[in-house]
Amino acid sequence: MSYSRRTALGLFAANSLAGPALAVPARRLDARLLERAAATARGLDQLHALVVAVDGTTVMAERFRGPPLARAVNIKSLSKTVHATVAGLAIDQGILEAVDQEVAPFLQADFPPRPDPRLFRLTVDHLLTMRAGLGRTSGAHYGRWVASPNWVRTALAEPFVDEPGGRMLYSTGSYHLLSAVLSRASGRSLRQLTRELLGDPLGIEVPPWVRDPQGLYLGGNDMALTPDALIRLGELYRRGGVWDGRHVLSRTRIEAAWTPRTASPFSGDAYGYGWFVTRLGGQHSFYGRGFGGQMLYVVPRAGLTVAMTSDPTRPARSGGHVADLHHLMSAFLIPAVA
Repeated sequence: MSYSRRTALGLFAANSLAGPALAVPARRLDARLLERAAATARGLDQLHALVVAVDGTTVMAERFRGPPLARAVNIKSLSKTVHATVAGLAIDQGILEAVDQEVAPFLQADFPPRPDPRLFRLTVDHLLTMRAGLGRTSGAHYGRWVASPNWVRTALAEPFVDEPGGRMLYSTGSYHLLSAVLSRASGRSLRQLTRELLGDPLGIEVPPWVRDPQGLYLGGNDMALTPDALIRLGELYRRGGVWDGRHVLSRTRIEAAWTPRTASPFSGDAYGYGWFVTRLGGQHSFYGRGFGGQMLYVVPRAGLTVAMTSDPTRPARSGGHVADLHHLMSAFLIPAVA
């Protein structure tokens, strides 16, 4: 799909996404607000690209700096949203039983010599919500973790700092354990599963990404996808799991992913399975987020799906660059279509 830049006066050459989309957006757009959104976005020196789809039609696609729009870029922890979707698809297809399924049968070979009994209580839900209770492997702990000879064993050997199902302890290690569970349950790598269950139905390329010393693809970080691929993922959720007339993801899995189950210790926003849940511009909104400001927003009642990519080397605090990106949504993009 080729993108068109905005024309003068905020009138857009619209492009329909693959699948059951309208030739033009079904609702009136406020060109003035869209113009202000683009102008504001252009002034954010950390923001690389902004792609906006309304009712399944691309109405804005701009690269301000950084790689071309057609190039896959590191989406950092926005990978968690992708991998949570793959886990949901794995449940739909019977590869996993349910979110309350215990994961010890897939991980027990990597348990410590005298395992804490709580390891046997860990479930898919605990990994998806990062409520395993194990010590964190993200933030200041990330470098030590990925320097270890076995990332799965190291994550499982972390001491419990909370009970399974307790508070959210933001940790990529939980999603890497999920990668191991998915790979061992299916006999396929996380990349193979992602391509077969998600990439192929949506027409998304899934390049290789980081693997651990044992060859497992890193769960929850460092995938590379294009902004278009992110829009397609968001549209799959907005459309109720249907793509090109095919039911790809069940509504049950979407409802489960968008149901608040815990809250971020950093932003305070609710969290489901791979998605943060909040209100933006007066609308119930869902977003995935990665380091530096890699963002995917879905605002169902506004028919809005937005992908933003940013410099992946610079932090994006909830009160800093991410606040600026939320402001783009709240002040301009949502009012422009809502």
